[in-house]
Amino acid sequence: MDFHLLATVIAAIALIVAALGTIFPILPGSILSIITLIAWAWALGSPAAWTAGIIGSLIALAGLSASAVLTGRKMKREQIPNGPILVGVAGAVVGMFVIPVVGLFVGFAVGLLAAEIVRRKDLRAAVRSSVEALKSMGLGILVEFGCACLAGSVFAIGTLAHFLNR
Repeated sequence: MDFHLLATVIAAIALIVAALGTIFPILPGSILSIITLIAWAWALGSPAAWTAGIIGSLIALAGLSASAVLTGRKMKREQIPNGPILVGVAGAVVGMFVIPVVGLFVGFAVGLLAAEIVRRKDLRAAVRSSVEALKSMGLGILVEFGCACLAGSVFAIGTLAHFLNR
């Protein structure tokens, strides 16, 4: 099998895993996209591969940054400190093992809500802030997933350009 073809197939699989990793945080996400695109461009070495690799990496980096900024801004606006978020993350880890598939999300939501109830001592305020935090995290995940998919599309275009001009 041709080295360029093998490198492209491996990169395509890694980009699929990366896109899924933006939704399921137990898998690597945008960072894997960036590493994969740069490694693929380096392995192929063509101008088309380098162009696609750099543009795709910038898109994935933008998605990663936008996700962090959107989530962080909303957390700050809702006055949610890092403590409840860490409790939510711990709940996510536990949930991942207790409830298959959706346990990560359920565990995070339950952990965050429990920590907010303890911190605020008001159920309504805790529910409101937890729901807002979850919505902002969902929006961040959606933006990051969209950018990972767009980076994968740039990879596909770069792959076509590389193999048609070889």
